[in-house]
Amino acid sequence: MILELNHIYKDYLQGSMVVPVLKDINLHVNEGEYVAIMGPSGSGKTTLMNIIGCLDKPTSGEFLLDSEDILKQKDNELAEVRLKKLGFVFQTFHLLPRQTALDNVALPLIYAGVSKKERRRMAAEALDKVGLSDRMDFIPNQLSGGQKQRVAIARSIVNNPKILLADEPTGALDSKSGHQVMDIFKALNKEGVTVVMITHDQEIAKHARRVVDIFDGEISERGKRRESQ
Repeated sequence: MILELNHIYKDYLQGSMVVPVLKDINLHVNEGEYVAIMGPSGSGKTTLMNIIGCLDKPTSGEFLLDSEDILKQKDNELAEVRLKKLGFVFQTFHLLPRQTALDNVALPLIYAGVSKKERRRMAAEALDKVGLSDRMDFIPNQLSGGQKQRVAIARSIVNNPKILLADEPTGALDSKSGHQVMDIFKALNKEGVTVVMITHDQEIAKHARRVVDIFDGEISERGKRRESQ
């Protein structure tokens, strides 16, 4: 079991009023799974993703990531977990506009203390994996939306993370580019990468092997699929 969320609650304070966002979330993900968490806007799915990504902490509950008790970790330890065990793909890419695709992908490796020569090799390998070997020296405004997202995916996997977290990864893309991104996720999952994806799109959710619905801060399972679509 690579991810265990047990009885997770998350509340926010609005003035003196407590607003519950997540209510008794129990979610277990095995290594190598491909899970879609699907829900409408305001359902709590982004809050849940932020907790899984160690960007936020629950109000109460238990969170084990790769057998580590995340809620006992200090901030610097959480930063290390995010660097070494998690890869993030966002709807809006978050690429540095003046850096080449290669330099954008290599960025996490700087924080990991990898040498420049090795950074370039690993970043080039990651870009090749997403089909962008011929775009390594392009800056973001020279790339299409789909290519930018593929650069972002390459950056997310360059450290060989245990879990790839994707928050609405096709939300800013046209249909063709969205399917290309889904094909990459499928290939990465076949290589053993655990994928947890947030989406509101039923068609995108179908690409996962397992779908978890979230509504009003509570989740329900649809069951596992034998093969990703």
